[in-house]
Amino acid sequence: MIQNINLAVLIDGDNIPSAHVKEMMEEITKYGNPTIKRIYGDWTKPNLSKWKHLLLENAITPIQQYGYTTGKNATDSAMIIDAMDILYSGKVNGFCLVSSDSDFTRLATRLREAGMEVIGIGEKKTPNPFIVACDKFIYIEILNKQTEEKTESKESNEHTIDSITTKDINLISSTIKDLSDEDGWAFLGDVGSSLQKKRPNFDSRNYGFDKLTPLIKSIDKFEIEQRENSKSRHKLIFVRVKKG
Repeated sequence: MIQNINLAVLIDGDNIPSAHVKEMMEEITKYGNPTIKRIYGDWTKPNLSKWKHLLLENAITPIQQYGYTTGKNATDSAMIIDAMDILYSGKVNGFCLVSSDSDFTRLATRLREAGMEVIGIGEKKTPNPFIVACDKFIYIEILNKQTEEKTESKESNEHTIDSITTKDINLISSTIKDLSDEDGWAFLGDVGSSLQKKRPNFDSRNYGFDKLTPLIKSIDKFEIEQRENSKSRHKLIFVRVKKG
């Protein structure tokens, strides 16, 4: 993931809950500088009123979009048109599309074709085509969980944590083997990057771990080795599939 890039954050106000917008914006800053922040919706509708104070607190510009026709999503159209205008302006290096709507799949694909970094944020109900069209996809439920754990016990949040499956473990295993040396060791940083490319929504937080290292350590099939780094005081972490 490219660091310190300028990002355009475009939020589908009709399709995203407002409860954790602060945590969402904090998450976005890990990947770049959100220089453009816009949210789209019909602000005359009472269901969007809960957004209003959050927009001021987070410096997000509301874009009014009336629903001109029944059965058509005007918000989607406005977001897509704005995204293309921003793309051609040359002011950003990437986009963050905040929605759980598969209608943005083609937009994400088009932006990546233009060389943009595309981060998606949405609920776990988001259709897979939109997820895989992004470079990285983050579930809002995971951001919710991180906030709730500050005040609630872990047990009360277990519903937000996925159990790691055999399919997940096989994905990690095959990725390690793809990158391993003759002794089977692979640099964990490269493994994490490759996992992200293979499955944009792969995130250790989905399984209850803040980082990839503790997730790998929790799986008996793998072993970890720390090595000295001549260029830094931080040790390099390597992983391999246990023999036998």
